[in-house]
Amino acid sequence: TKSIVLQIDSKPQAVSASALRRSLQERLSKISSKSSDEIYLKLKTSTAPPLKLIDLPGVEKGNLDDSLSQYVQHNDAILLVVIPAAQAPEVSAAKALRIAKEYDGECTRTIGVISKVDQASADPKVLAACQALLLGQGPRSSADIPWVALIGQSVSIASAQSGSVGSDNSLETAWRAESESLKSILTGAPQTKLGRSALVETLAHQIRSRMKIRLPSLLSGLQGKSQVVQDELVRLGESMVSSSEGTRALALELCREFEDKFLQHIMTGEGSGWKVVASFEGNFPDRIKQLPLDRHFDINNVKRIVLEADGYQPYLISPEKGLRSLIKTVLEMAKEPSRLCVDEVHRVLLDIVTASANATPGLGRYPPFKREVVTIATTALESFKNDAKKMVVALVDMERVFVPPQHFIRLVQRRMERQRREEEIKTRSSKKAVDAEQSLLNRSASPQTGSTSKSLKDGKQDKDAKEGPALKTAGPEGEITAGYILKKSSKTNGWSKKWFVLNEKTAKLGYTNKQEERNFRGVINLEVPIEHSKLNLDVIGYLII
Repeated sequence: TKSIVLQIDSKPQAVSASALRRSLQERLSKISSKSSDEIYLKLKTSTAPPLKLIDLPGVEKGNLDDSLSQYVQHNDAILLVVIPAAQAPEVSAAKALRIAKEYDGECTRTIGVISKVDQASADPKVLAACQALLLGQGPRSSADIPWVALIGQSVSIASAQSGSVGSDNSLETAWRAESESLKSILTGAPQTKLGRSALVETLAHQIRSRMKIRLPSLLSGLQGKSQVVQDELVRLGESMVSSSEGTRALALELCREFEDKFLQHIMTGEGSGWKVVASFEGNFPDRIKQLPLDRHFDINNVKRIVLEADGYQPYLISPEKGLRSLIKTVLEMAKEPSRLCVDEVHRVLLDIVTASANATPGLGRYPPFKREVVTIATTALESFKNDAKKMVVALVDMERVFVPPQHFIRLVQRRMERQRREEEIKTRSSKKAVDAEQSLLNRSASPQTGSTSKSLKDGKQDKDAKEGPALKTAGPEGEITAGYILKKSSKTNGWSKKWFVLNEKTAKLGYTNKQEERNFRGVINLEVPIEHSKLNLDVIGYLII
């Protein structure tokens, strides 16, 4: 639509495009060319965000340095750097470009405009500089900025071609004429950067880019406001339905929500739900362990109960009557821990009721109904607590009254199984001792001299020929004697226990550190003269341990 509402001095009025142009020209013509005051133009439409255009004609003269930052520091502000075509060769020295680079170093919201190209059409140097800017081949400070070329008399050109300055289509005609004129002047420049149509397209592209950047934050803000509104509605409460059936349905729905929250606390352990399990698995077993069971199952107390119950001639198989009496007495002590467990669970459930009511959003909207639900649940839990106490007492009494015979049979079976395991352990231990002794005898029957080993036949005398508990004899005629002897070391001047083997036939005495070793560490020849060996068999006998 071409309908435009112009608001001047707070008085809106519908105007056409041509009327708007003439009104702007009349108002701008009254402003002195030497004035440095800002010129504001605000555009609003129902299909696009509002735009505020601010012209700062005094920037080049330095009159607006103090107030300039309040306009250009905003991220949503698009900077239009307008350079006359005659200054294109020296664009790097333009103050407006330096200000734009200062506030927009990445050139993401800056657009360059080369104006009055028609007035410099006779200067090839200027035209070449303009084409370089449009092609992005200008100085480094201007290479990242999109540039658009304009002429200064587009409306006059359109009027000369169409002859209808006052028509509504004069602006569109002027823009088309401007583009055609620029094509003839800047033959090497891109056509998408010529004329006011290209400027409008470039501005629209920048606005869309800025909107895409701002869109996530805008959506986040809207969601935040929506949450605030929902929280306020929850705080104020929804309107109750008018009919009794609707009220009943709403109450039942809130009760179901409360029930779901209550079961969630119980099943998942949320809040205080874990304390229910802790009562059964922790506190209750601890109380049972603290009962004086050792005093009741003391052997003297058991004997006394058996004598009192069965007399001095009890049953031949088992004093069952006395043991039954003992079990009944002990089970009676379990009633009090059971009641305490019920009380503890009851207190935990009361806390869960309060927590579930607070965690139900629907009940929060109706405080009176919430208090009523908590009261009803508390009353029901009180009734359940009384029933639970009666139930646990009845369960204990059932165990006390009926002690099955299988209980005593299992006791006897466990005792017999324990005795069998103990006997097996003793048998294995004695067998190991016998095997070790036999291995010792077999080891003693295998003497060695130097590096030569000789196998001897086992005889009946290797079991009987013993001179003492520390000596072992072997060989057909008992000529081999083995045992531990203390040997004095020449290095340490101390005594150490060694395993010696004496062969009377060969007159040699060998020794090892341990009985299990297969090779002798040393061999003493007993046939050498006494004065050389310094060894006396009587002395050896005294050293045997």
